[in-house]
Amino acid sequence: MSLPRKPLAVVFDLDGTLIDSEALVKEAHFAACAKLGFSMSEAQFLALVGMHREANDAQLKLYYGADFPLEAFIAETRAHVGERVAPLKPGAAELMDALDDLALPFGLATSSRRPWVDRHFAAHGLGGRFRAIVTRQDCIDGKPHPEPYLNASRLLGAAPINVLALEDSHAGVRSAHAAGCMTMMIPDLLAPNDEMRKKARVVASLHDVLALLR
Repeated sequence: MSLPRKPLAVVFDLDGTLIDSEALVKEAHFAACAKLGFSMSEAQFLALVGMHREANDAQLKLYYGADFPLEAFIAETRAHVGERVAPLKPGAAELMDALDDLALPFGLATSSRRPWVDRHFAAHGLGGRFRAIVTRQDCIDGKPHPEPYLNASRLLGAAPINVLALEDSHAGVRSAHAAGCMTMMIPDLLAPNDEMRKKARVVASLHDVLALLR
């Protein structure tokens, strides 16, 4: 398997791709629901993965009704996570080092907000390494809309067709593909389906991405 062309830049998703945070987020969602007297199924949680907060808020109200206490839910999830930090995904550090060696600029396009990004960048010493950082707050439309990847590509100075996007979620793959990026899916909690395999190259880990780039 090879890439259709040599990328001029790379854009990482954050949660589930660069950092191993989805399990922590899932734990917090289940705990918050239980504390508020609701139950969340595996399928319900997976439908939220990769989506931005506003989309998740709307989905939660569809699950539990218009009176679902969103602010209390958000407060409980934050309290459950506390000051914990998710580790980098296997191969992330090696891939970033290799991109530096190859003089390939890289950026971030995430559905998360800036405080979550800043916490993990500080914990893992990533400040200054990313040429572009696009968070939910930097976009009018979040994933699966192409805007996050269009913005990241523009900030990196590369046309989307020459940008390699790294994603773990279905919403993220749809976003990157719609933007016109070369897209790779490294599955985390969500398995690839036929749609994902049409829109992205599916690999097992970031180590596989590194092997392709080399």
